[in-house]
Amino acid sequence: MINFEQTIISQYANSPTLIQLVENFNQYIDPQADLDNFYNYVWNVQTAKGFGLDIWGKIVGISRNLTITGTPVVLGFKEAAGAAQPFGQAPFYNGQPDTNTYILGDDAYRTLILVKALSNISTCTSQSYNQLLQNLFAGRGRCYVNDLGNMKMRYTFEFYLQPFEIAIVTQSQALPRPAAVSATVLQVDVPSTLGFNEAGVYQTFGHGVFGGGTLAVN
Repeated sequence: MINFEQTIISQYANSPTLIQLVENFNQYIDPQADLDNFYNYVWNVQTAKGFGLDIWGKIVGISRNLTITGTPVVLGFKEAAGAAQPFGQAPFYNGQPDTNTYILGDDAYRTLILVKALSNISTCTSQSYNQLLQNLFAGRGRCYVNDLGNMKMRYTFEFYLQPFEIAIVTQSQALPRPAAVSATVLQVDVPSTLGFNEAGVYQTFGHGVFGGGTLAVN
């Protein structure tokens, strides 16, 4: 709070009435509460809400609206590797699938903003990608990138992502990757996955399940 005594000239410094009026006025217009609210709701991305996050979204260049393309089950052949069904199980492909647009809540949108902000300044190296993942998913488990060669890379998560996190990672175009490099996402729940003794954390035959498939990014 501003020292109200600095606003009173010396000849009125001993006037109780004037001093009280100035003190009351100083309390009424004290901007500290407004400054605190602005910092908490707008300036600090970790605590910003509503329109404050919308402002941050414009700064980093990412919308709150997330458009997800549907993946209809259609008739196809074995070469599709699970993306199609046999006769009697699914209809013919009938054109481009519908899209659904979701308005992200504040917590999900905050995650998306942080992803985009980090990707904007990323150096496109494995070290920077790993740091990005560790910052975003701190305390969730191990997550890292794999260089698969042949212009391919993979984001590996040794835990399951929330539905909105999967959408952010695969559909938002916010997760960075080098130009002309294809990327996939793999989720592995290590404690329940079948593996070998060398890993020390996987399950044995009859106790664990096979690892799941990968998800394409964008």
